[in-house]
Amino acid sequence: MLNPYRTIELLAPAGDAECLRAAVAAGADAAYLGLDDFNARRNAGNFTLETLREACDFAHLRGVRIYLAINVEILPGEEERALELVCQAWRRGIDGAIVQDIGLASEVARVLPDLEMHISTQMNIHNVDGVRAVAALGASRVTFARELAFDELARLTEEAHALGMTTETFGHGALCVCYSGQCFMSSMVGSRSANRGMCAQACRLPYELRSASVDGALPSEGEHLLSPKDLSVVDAIPEIVATGVDSLKIEGRMKSADYVHTVVGIYRRALDRLADAFDAECSGMGDAMDAAETARAVPEEDRRALSEAFSRGFTTAYLSGRRGNDIMGYGRPNNRGVFVGRIADSTEGGVGFVTDVDLHAGDLLEFWTSRGNFVSEVPEGASEGGFVTLSVPKRAFKGDRVFRVRNASLAFDPRASVSKILVRAQVAMNIGKPLAIRLSSGSASVDWTGAVIEAARTKPVTLDEACEHIDRLGATPFEFSVLEVDLDEGVGIGFSALHKARTQALNALEDEMLAAYRGRILAKRTKRRSLPPARTGDIRIVAMASNPACARAARKAGADDVYVPALNYKRGTATVAGCLVDAVDQAGYPGRKIVAMPVVDKPAMNKDGGDFDPWQYVKSGKPLLAESFGEVVRGIEEGAAVEVGPHVPLTNRWSLDAVRMLGARTAWLSPELTLRQIKDLAPDAPIGLGLTVSGFQELMVAEHCMLMSEGPCDQRCGECVRRRSAHYYKDRKGYRFPIITDVCGRSHLYNGIALDIVHLLPELIEAGVSSFMVDATLLSVEEASEAVSRAVRARSLALNGGSAVDKLKGRTTGHMFRPVE
Repeated sequence: MLNPYRTIELLAPAGDAECLRAAVAAGADAAYLGLDDFNARRNAGNFTLETLREACDFAHLRGVRIYLAINVEILPGEEERALELVCQAWRRGIDGAIVQDIGLASEVARVLPDLEMHISTQMNIHNVDGVRAVAALGASRVTFARELAFDELARLTEEAHALGMTTETFGHGALCVCYSGQCFMSSMVGSRSANRGMCAQACRLPYELRSASVDGALPSEGEHLLSPKDLSVVDAIPEIVATGVDSLKIEGRMKSADYVHTVVGIYRRALDRLADAFDAECSGMGDAMDAAETARAVPEEDRRALSEAFSRGFTTAYLSGRRGNDIMGYGRPNNRGVFVGRIADSTEGGVGFVTDVDLHAGDLLEFWTSRGNFVSEVPEGASEGGFVTLSVPKRAFKGDRVFRVRNASLAFDPRASVSKILVRAQVAMNIGKPLAIRLSSGSASVDWTGAVIEAARTKPVTLDEACEHIDRLGATPFEFSVLEVDLDEGVGIGFSALHKARTQALNALEDEMLAAYRGRILAKRTKRRSLPPARTGDIRIVAMASNPACARAARKAGADDVYVPALNYKRGTATVAGCLVDAVDQAGYPGRKIVAMPVVDKPAMNKDGGDFDPWQYVKSGKPLLAESFGEVVRGIEEGAAVEVGPHVPLTNRWSLDAVRMLGARTAWLSPELTLRQIKDLAPDAPIGLGLTVSGFQELMVAEHCMLMSEGPCDQRCGECVRRRSAHYYKDRKGYRFPIITDVCGRSHLYNGIALDIVHLLPELIEAGVSSFMVDATLLSVEEASEAVSRAVRARSLALNGGSAVDKLKGRTTGHMFRPVE
């Protein structure tokens, strides 16, 4: 029986070469890293193609796999360069590529069938439909969304295994409050796109929750209302392993080598303890259950080390299948460290306090005072008998708390910490025969022969001398676990010749160990299939309406089609698509109603939204707006006329080709594209293109209910009193970001400034965009009517050669003239 604690992969982050050494030294089974471009941590140290080969060789010699993260949106004109980067990385030895972009994923699967293609968590795979969709795309592995529970992980892993894929889940590190791949806050507020590896972490800033019905900020436990704690499953590893998931991933490519070495080492030890306990239980030992329970307990020193490596406070996120405030770190968005004591004595330039924590020279302490926080390093001799005295740069007072945020004893030493590769060596030095060296390590072995051994002319070599000189491995990565020397009496050989022979033999062994990677040859790339340009018909003006009154107003104002959310966002109500669709039908006017699927399509964790199934409104032959890749594939399979929504990032020609080949009819472009990029993409697009031109841009979709910062609730969202009034976040600059919660208790955060690019319709129509949406989700009936009428008028002017409408004041053009970084 396979031991699941020994078969699950421990996957570590490697932001640079030192972090990779730290990961390997700590016992990682695999590491993921990025190059200078096309990865979701572009501010990490990262690697070049030249240093990537060294990294792969270093890892592979030690049995560690390397995965390349190329997990970002690919913009127009970048497709070939991104694919070539993956190809060249494969030549240099990577074992897998972690991909977000649908178009790039389809080409990687076609061009590099021997490379494992891992689907990034950025693709928002959170249900069975998503698993099936990426399997059809050619994926080898899928990395799940962080919002899943244990039972969901188990169900999706079973489905993935049945389809021949492995699975991966995050186990430790920073959490995003938003579903990965769905956050536009950083890019819309400051142009730094989270989907391009440049997140500015707007979620870690302070906000006030406010309500239209109450003056002033609503009460909360702190001001960092979008900042989650850090994920840690070190106490839940048995439950993680029981789900069958294949890889446990540590987040942290922006973290230091100290962090990587500490955290990966703790998880390695936890897995090994449980593996030993499992073996004991399987062998029938009488105390096996006691051993397992003991192994499950995390030593206090490891628990403290996790906090000191980096911690915003820890949570298991949604693994238990529950939502609540315990996932959030409202009070503090950065490292908390561990509590070491309270100040007992205070002077203008110094403090004294008692602690039972062993402090070291070089530790960094943070002092929490009523006037703010500051840090100070511990010098030599500061601690004596548990009482600490040290000088501080600012005034602290009696009773103020002290935390250690860096433990100098956890520092990673790259020179001493990486273990050597064990080699079994057999050396034969027989007079009249060639010098023979046989080396083996794992499954690799080599036989190396040198010059013929001659008898000594003066002093013969002794056995001790031969062994001592052969064993001088110095800075090589090898160490002899066994060294057997067969030496005839009277052998004469120079020590330099012996050193050279040993080095050549070890080089040959290294070549043999890496032969599978160094012998890779890129096959001639066959021409990819490129679809002809789509022949679009009429120019459509459509509206997204979340209530019947706005739907009627939009249609009366001239909207060709009305999109109806299957999951109603409107504040104060918990109606779903059935009510809305019936209301549109009863309005007595012609025109299509198009069901718009939710971005997140999985059971809710609250008490009255868990049984909601949006697919009950999907009909064969009828139009459908799909907002996840899983919905795209399932909708096509069920015969719907699928339009791909803007939450499925379609940012390049290859991704448009991919969804069109699947059978999609229309693609709504990502809001992160510029006008110039749209003009490059649209003229020969293989599918009809749409673009949202008016309304408020959704910035986040979160499993966490943002209204919970007021305090816990009974999670009966359909009856929620808080939802009856409009809520918003107010930031430090006074901007207001509307919050809508749906019947499943999920939050939808919107930009505080409405979008308006209606005045650009002439240019967009000329480029080839044929559908234009007014998003009336947050609009009143009057506002919806006016917005649709204006878009209809702009279309008429554009098609009849007239002038464009004026841009509205106080509105944003989004990224039309502001490229994302």
